[in-house]
Amino acid sequence: MNAYLTQFQATTTLLLAAPRSEETQLLDLDGTVFVMLGIFLALLVILWRFLWQPYLRVRDERVARVEGAREKAATLEADAATRLVRIETALAEARRNAGAETAKLRTEAQASEQQIITQAQDSARAMMVEARSKLDTALATEKANLQKHTKDLARQIAEKTLGRRLAS
Repeated sequence: MNAYLTQFQATTTLLLAAPRSEETQLLDLDGTVFVMLGIFLALLVILWRFLWQPYLRVRDERVARVEGAREKAATLEADAATRLVRIETALAEARRNAGAETAKLRTEAQASEQQIITQAQDSARAMMVEARSKLDTALATEKANLQKHTKDLARQIAEKTLGRRLAS
């Protein structure tokens, strides 16, 4: 405090010792400077108290809300990314299961197809065997009939050719 007082005294001494001119000064320092300084300081305190501090408080609250919203958004984004990874993993697992199920069903269908084809071939073979046996039976019957008729037919042809009746 003592240093300030001595500095103030030195400044006032310099101001009083300064040379004075007869011309009007461009900057006139008198007691109104202190009055204006007092008004300035009073306005500064009033505006600080009622304008600047509320503004800073509102700005800090807004910054806090924005930061809170950013943190919440980051948390939600991280949660969404986690959910997306979980869903993609489940989807990949479902695709693998579907592929395995498709392969299993395809194998079963091929086995069933092969079984049906085998049954159809066996049935066709059985029908062929049955048809051949019927055909062989019919052929044997017809051969026997022809054998019987061959003698009679040969006799008729010979009689017609010779023009007479043959002795039996």
